[in-house]
Amino acid sequence: MIPNKLLGQNFTRCPWVISTMLKTAELKDSDVVLEVGAGTGILTKELAQKAKKVIAVEKDKNLIVQYLRPLAQKHKNLEIIEGDFLKNFSKIYSAYNLQPNSFKLVSNIPYYLTSRLIRVLLEQEPRPQAIVLTIQKEVAERVCAKPPHMNLLAISVQVFGKPEIIKKVPADCFWPKPKVDSAIIKISQISDDFFVKNEISSDEFFKIVKIAFSSKRKMLINTLSVLAGDKAEARKMLKSAGIGEKSRPEELSVEQWTSLTKNFGKIV
Repeated sequence: MIPNKLLGQNFTRCPWVISTMLKTAELKDSDVVLEVGAGTGILTKELAQKAKKVIAVEKDKNLIVQYLRPLAQKHKNLEIIEGDFLKNFSKIYSAYNLQPNSFKLVSNIPYYLTSRLIRVLLEQEPRPQAIVLTIQKEVAERVCAKPPHMNLLAISVQVFGKPEIIKKVPADCFWPKPKVDSAIIKISQISDDFFVKNEISSDEFFKIVKIAFSSKRKMLINTLSVLAGDKAEARKMLKSAGIGEKSRPEELSVEQWTSLTKNFGKIV
């Protein structure tokens, strides 16, 4: 088997990575698990031995024929889906009648999928109960960032759940060996309670955040004056939110973005 570089294939070869992911996911025999990028099935096999049902999605037909279908013949609780998860997630959710908090996502995913996959899992219904991923270490650190090092991905994750880095994984644990290290990350307490509790619209919240981070090196007063109409109005709204006019996007906490949304929400 020759890994497909176009699909970003790097296969796990350290057993401790798999056991750590399983322990982190806290799997029960009543759990439904979704795996994206099942690869050669090294994680899939272990998931099938612990969960009630495993839905494994894989884009590479060769891997499905060589590894995953034979595995499914041995584990009757394992369903194999051929295709691109990001293009078919709505159909998959519907086909298996997945409901909010009714399943867990446990996967070792290609690096290029990370940001888009996490956004889909958190921003689209139904959201999983928990997410356990092995991803690029640098991205894991971005997801868990705090002020003054916030970023759009961190905010997008932290308003929906609680991210934490479980363990760093050296590049040697993958074949072929990538140029960077990885990390096992867990996102728990997933819900839209943040928006409900704060009585704000997620659409308004993300519109303001995205506009601000479109020029993240600029001071907020310069970026948000586009929304406010002029600098004077932007200065007034920032002051009402308790935020200094020289502040930059990466310096703000999630709570401060909430205050900005309540002030700017009337005009977006």
